[in-house]
Amino acid sequence: MKSRSLAASVALLALLVMAAVAASSATATNKSQRGTSLIGAGSTFVSPLVSLWSKDYPSKTGDSITYGGGGSGAGITAITNKTVDFAGSDAPLTPDQAKACGDCVQIPWALGATAIVYNLSGAKQGLKMTGPVLAQIFLGGITKWNAPAIARLNPGANLPSTDIKVVYRSGASGTSYNLADYLSKVSPIWKSKVGVTTTPSFPTGQGASGSAGEAGTVSRTDGAIGYVDTAFAVAQHLRFFFVKNAAGKFAGPGLRGIDAAGSTITKGSIPANNEIHIVNPAAKVPLAYPICTFTYVMVHKSSPKAAALRRFIFYALTGGQKFARPLVFGKMPLAVLSASEKTLKTVTG
Repeated sequence: MKSRSLAASVALLALLVMAAVAASSATATNKSQRGTSLIGAGSTFVSPLVSLWSKDYPSKTGDSITYGGGGSGAGITAITNKTVDFAGSDAPLTPDQAKACGDCVQIPWALGATAIVYNLSGAKQGLKMTGPVLAQIFLGGITKWNAPAIARLNPGANLPSTDIKVVYRSGASGTSYNLADYLSKVSPIWKSKVGVTTTPSFPTGQGASGSAGEAGTVSRTDGAIGYVDTAFAVAQHLRFFFVKNAAGKFAGPGLRGIDAAGSTITKGSIPANNEIHIVNPAAKVPLAYPICTFTYVMVHKSSPKAAALRRFIFYALTGGQKFARPLVFGKMPLAVLSASEKTLKTVTG
């Protein structure tokens, strides 16, 4: 009996050891699959949000996220050349860019607004602006802050004869694209002279690098006008215009205006490549801010880091959205989230 008992004990011990070794091996394998380093670059518009994701996400998976700005154009170039694992862009890929990028997909992962900011001594917050007047300013046709076209929109406002100093983004920028997309829709002059592009040709003013650079330049320059993501406007304590929308209402670039614009996107309005235009939405949405944009993450469908990319982007679309609203990024419409997750499933190793 003792012999049998001892044999049984030895056999049981052997099984336990084998199970422990197997569990240890599985844990090691799981750790090796996690702990992936993901490198991204591009949009400075979305960089404050990605920065918070980069701090929160590693504790959940062991994967690390490193993201550098440089602008949407730089991000598209980097993902095309495969020098990064993912890119951020506020401008969708052009047909030529999509062809050059090969198997790249673009996935909307945040919704924000481009604030038209200004720095004018003595002027109040919330001056009013329309698209056609804004186009004339950026085209150099209106050069003084007390110009009749601006004064008519702001009766009683203190508007000095200060020269208007245009500040724009240097390099290819998704924020510039959002502005150009909007102005092309509301101003025939802008559409014919400039059009929709990431590199608008401004005949006047000075360029600045990145959203932070533009916001900083506007904040230091009396008489300046520029365009930045709302988060940068808030961070720099910049005043911003209320812009007239299709309903004839003057809306601000806050959460209410962004959410209203986002509510116009339905499943049937999202094309297969996820290119979504949300500027100057229909008059039936009177609260909508007219210069909103989705910002995209771009990845190759075939990637050795596919599993890690799917984990991170799924997190950004779900739990990571809790960081969006404090940075004045709007609520992602359910139809857009559904389209994004559908595209994400096509990313494979």
